[in-house]
Amino acid sequence: MPDNKALAVDPKLLEILVCPLTKGPLIFERENNELVSKAANLAYPIRNGIPIMLVDEARELDETNG
Repeated sequence: MPDNKALAVDPKLLEILVCPLTKGPLIFERENNELVSKAANLAYPIRNGIPIMLVDEARELDETNG
């Protein structure tokens, strides 16, 4: 059975998505099912396969997991 928590992100989608705050690149983190902006120190959630690209919905990264 596939792991439903860690869904893949289409690489083409990842190429065009940018951080809404910095306009910088995003990194897909499979273990947390998030798109991470190192420049903004934020992690955007992916819910039901849809990236939630709202700064208000993003999780701030702490020093140890950024």
